[in-house]
Amino acid sequence: MGRGRPGAVQGTGGSSAVSKCSAAAQGYIQDRFLRLLAGRRRRRRAPLIHRGYYIRARAIDHCVQDFLLKTQSLPRTQILSLGAGFDSLYFRLKDMGLLHHTVIYEVDFPNVACQKATLIKGMKELSALVGDTGEEGLGAITFSGEDYKLLGVDLSELSELERILEEAGLNNEIPTLFIAEVVLTYMENPRSDALIQWAAEHFPQACFLVYEQVHPEDPFGHVMQQHFSQLNTALHSLAQYPDCEAQQRRFLGKGWTECSVMDMNEFFTCCIPEDEQQRVQTLEPFDEYEEWHLKCSHYFVLAASKGMEPSWTPLLPSMTVPHHAGPVGMAGSVPAAVCARLSGIPGLKRYGHHCVLIKPNVILTTGGFGEEDGQHCRMRNFHVLSKQAGYWEAVCVTQNIPDKRWGERLYHTVSCLSETLALVVGGRTSPSSAGLGMLWLKFPKTSNASGPDDVAVEFVSLQPAAEAALLRWRHSTTEITFKGEQYLFVYGGRSALEPVLGDWYFLHAPELSCTVIAVEGLVPESRHSHSACSWKGGVLIAGGLGAAEQPLGSVFFLQELEHGFQWQMIETHPPLVPRYSHTAHVHEGKLLLVGGVWFHASSVPGVTVIDLMTGLCLDYVINVEHLEWPLMLHNHSSIFLPDEKELLVIGGGGNCFSFGTHLNPEPVLLSLSSILISH
Repeated sequence: MGRGRPGAVQGTGGSSAVSKCSAAAQGYIQDRFLRLLAGRRRRRRAPLIHRGYYIRARAIDHCVQDFLLKTQSLPRTQILSLGAGFDSLYFRLKDMGLLHHTVIYEVDFPNVACQKATLIKGMKELSALVGDTGEEGLGAITFSGEDYKLLGVDLSELSELERILEEAGLNNEIPTLFIAEVVLTYMENPRSDALIQWAAEHFPQACFLVYEQVHPEDPFGHVMQQHFSQLNTALHSLAQYPDCEAQQRRFLGKGWTECSVMDMNEFFTCCIPEDEQQRVQTLEPFDEYEEWHLKCSHYFVLAASKGMEPSWTPLLPSMTVPHHAGPVGMAGSVPAAVCARLSGIPGLKRYGHHCVLIKPNVILTTGGFGEEDGQHCRMRNFHVLSKQAGYWEAVCVTQNIPDKRWGERLYHTVSCLSETLALVVGGRTSPSSAGLGMLWLKFPKTSNASGPDDVAVEFVSLQPAAEAALLRWRHSTTEITFKGEQYLFVYGGRSALEPVLGDWYFLHAPELSCTVIAVEGLVPESRHSHSACSWKGGVLIAGGLGAAEQPLGSVFFLQELEHGFQWQMIETHPPLVPRYSHTAHVHEGKLLLVGGVWFHASSVPGVTVIDLMTGLCLDYVINVEHLEWPLMLHNHSSIFLPDEKELLVIGGGGNCFSFGTHLNPEPVLLSLSSILISH
């Protein structure tokens, strides 16, 4: 067997060409040849897909151009692109005038190579660049120009590959760059290993560039693997080479003397100049940060070399970036279990929603994106969970809402001011629209123990300036007290105009007048998708996504003073691993952070406990052995149940790049009794 099932593997190449073409059309990639090679297969993809293909193209280009630059003084070099598909690399480099003394060889399945050869011959713009020799392709050599050879051969047939390359004029004695862009993983490991070793043994001066998937065992990795299995294109490399370190050892053990590797979060941060990062981040309205960072932590770029003078090191960081250490080690584990009786309840599979305790044992869930009647949609219905005789039960609640759009919101907050009144602040429909205004949720006074049967929804009108300022999402709204009066503290978030906010507002409850209260001390960095908890009359802010879309590891306490408030930074040790899209709770002087996204792909965030007196910071892994599905702990909501020392996690998940939407199918209980032992 070769690279998976040939037809299915070729399908991934076609899909990839369409995605790259769409990214180019939106300005992510400068490449006029993609549309010519994609043929009629054109579709506009989502911004998340554009970013994913941008980083892929950027990583390959970065390394290829570095190879050409380092070897420009040599008389001759060559590039061998394995599984090249409908890639435009040759035409792009030729057009840029970078191929003075370099021949490019492309190899793919015979029928792909034939299709591409026909395309090139039939299109003036392409054939003029190659300088078509006019010769018909001979056998496996489907196209032969002076500096471009297109070969149809199965990569897994190594002796056949070697014979045809020799016939096409490949020279073992000159510096050679091998490129495998999501190719090796489709081959069975003994065959891809043999190819890596063959390249090292037969080429004294060689470089090898790889881009493919990594980290199969975490929740995102499970969804990714399942997607490729369903396409009949299983990812063979992952079981034997599950992380970047294993891939590095693979090359060093097969004849390559130098090898560096980065996941794509590291590549984006370290190897792409800041102005280019900003350009890409502002090309389209975008709000899928979690899925973008998870996608980037599940792909890597690897550069191996041997015999190169000077040595080939394209993955050296071009700028000094603060290095955030990953978790020092896990202090223990927290067991996760599904809630009895809540399995299969419609309306609880959602993300970007908000859950709030409206009275003991009664939880209201509003908004978000999820699944209703088998369809993915913005969630309009409210749901109430109530605990009866020791079991949680769920009911869908009717709401009287003046305008349905105001009910369909994501990344809002809900604050309960009494058992009959809650306030919804902010949220959005789509990331290109302005944030949404505030709503009152009114519950009947006579509602039974299982919670309200219906909710009255009313618009809140504020002074125009305050109303405009509060049109935001991914912010926090926290109850605080000042001089014995109750206030809501709205902090951070983002808006349609500002990708990250660092301002705040004090709303005096219940009439919601915007009040100016003096605040002193070191102001926290702007952030969204952070956590905020009431504590000692003030508020604790932790983590979040800051400017330049970088996770933050800072914790701040806004403390009440006689004449106002003061920001104080809480030092944690070891330092808190930067994260965002987590939830948080305070219990007996301890801050609990639940889930989220961080850049350390070796593990996913579980529960972190910060002692607010000493700053001691301990990470606990979540034991998911009793769950039959991947637990994605971002864009979730959680409720802390102090009597049981349990956390009820509701919803969570997101669009896993092009691998499909994953929604946690049912609420999960995390038992914290072993880590919250009172001293």
